[in-house]
Amino acid sequence: MSRLRFLPAAAFFLLALDAFPPSTAAAGAQQLRPDYYADVCPNLESIVRDAVRMSVAHSPVAAPATLRLFFHDCAVRGCDASIMLINPDGDDEWRSLDGMTLKPEGFNTVMSAKAAVDSDPQCRNMVSCADILALAARDSVFLSGGPDYQVELGRYDGRVSTRGSVVIPHGTFNLDQLNAFFSGLGLSQADMIALSGAHTIGAASCGFFGYRVGAGTDAAMDPAFAEQLRGTCPGGVGVGGGFAFLDGATPLGFDNEYYRNLRGGRGLLGSDQALYADPRSRGAVDLYAADQEAFFDDFAAAMTRLGRVGARTAEDGEIRRDCRFPN
Repeated sequence: MSRLRFLPAAAFFLLALDAFPPSTAAAGAQQLRPDYYADVCPNLESIVRDAVRMSVAHSPVAAPATLRLFFHDCAVRGCDASIMLINPDGDDEWRSLDGMTLKPEGFNTVMSAKAAVDSDPQCRNMVSCADILALAARDSVFLSGGPDYQVELGRYDGRVSTRGSVVIPHGTFNLDQLNAFFSGLGLSQADMIALSGAHTIGAASCGFFGYRVGAGTDAAMDPAFAEQLRGTCPGGVGVGGGFAFLDGATPLGFDNEYYRNLRGGRGLLGSDQALYADPRSRGAVDLYAADQEAFFDDFAAAMTRLGRVGARTAEDGEIRRDCRFPN
């Protein structure tokens, strides 16, 4: 299968949001189970993991890009791989201003995994792109040193993708704004804090955090860290191509250093540092900073709940033959 060259982007970021019918989400979530493809594609998980391993070995960007892609997908129309769709008129999610912050390595990881799955005659056109994306996100976490958790399967692919449906939270968000966004997905503050730990891998361009180190340096930021970032983003808001890792301590490793950074005022995005600045969420940050196993457990549980958002059934979805186009 040939790969589409998706446009390069300046940063990895959080999520996208749109309305999806609660009834659809409930019905879709009820059908999800880890062994959904046991009879039709028994080697599915090993096939996807091997493909993701190859992608990660090829580029260190692949793991965080794939993980961000899953977040964006689930938060727009639910976990239906609508982020992968290409519309001839250009009106699709990934070509929205916010969607284009996603890196092409994430899309290509999913496309490669889809090709690997379909190369098995038993599996060809039997597994949804939405489920392949969910598995690829889990494997990206695991292959970066994170938890290896069960993924519920049985999602169908959506048929619709529009630029106007994409709305994402900003790096300037405070705790109330973050909670409002995640609440719209049916997720709690605890889920949000655990999922934010995905920022232990990946990077952001200066445009997302440069304002914090400009003329009015953010008081919540460690002064030495701010000085370091000024060298990366000399123009403050960073119109240029500079970037910084979301977790500068272990940028390629999925661990709890992200939370330790927050305790030291070294959160890159304002929305990250807000988790420690606000006493209502500080306790969870302290817990995860001290106990990586607790973070891993809660992250896996939150990813499972995220993966249920807007899950489609055969009644309102399909299994795409090509992840980029409806059948």
